[in-house]
Amino acid sequence: MKIEEFPIKGLFAFTPKQFGDGRGFFSETFNARAFEEVVPGVTFVQDNHSCSAPAGTIRGLHFQAEPNAQGKLVRCVRGRMLDVAVDIRPQSPGFGRVMQVELDAASGAMVFIPRGFAHGFCTLEDEVEVVYKTDAYYAPEQDRGIAHDDPAIGIDWPYPPEARTLSDKDRALPTLRELFPPVEAGVSRS
Repeated sequence: MKIEEFPIKGLFAFTPKQFGDGRGFFSETFNARAFEEVVPGVTFVQDNHSCSAPAGTIRGLHFQAEPNAQGKLVRCVRGRMLDVAVDIRPQSPGFGRVMQVELDAASGAMVFIPRGFAHGFCTLEDEVEVVYKTDAYYAPEQDRGIAHDDPAIGIDWPYPPEARTLSDKDRALPTLRELFPPVEAGVSRS
């Protein structure tokens, strides 16, 4: 498996090897021992699967607050998508920075997004399916999100606003600054 670390600490891409012949291909998409060598201490407890019908669908930017924060291992199993993670760790030097990467079913590449990041994606074609593992169970009382079009974050989405499909919930999400107000001099966020 090919493993790459992104410039924002904690984010990794995993691309499994595919072995093909006339029948198709075989690929080992997850191996707990190999994953533990790169990202120690993470145990996945839940698998999720979504399908987004129209191209231009944006889901996110979602996260769960403590004590139920989630790390995710995300993979596109049908079509293509732009995957996005935003560092929301207040004490991180990368706070507010964005990672964007295209994922597609053909390559099988996956992205690990640790706790402390908001996650979202935009479908690049119709009928995109995404599966992801989480290291904490869904906790609706801790469900949070950040506006996908927050100008302070500046995500370069591949579709103009009028061509994007979002849920009503995602359209109403607050900005990063509304969730994490700037720290005044000498005042801790903790």
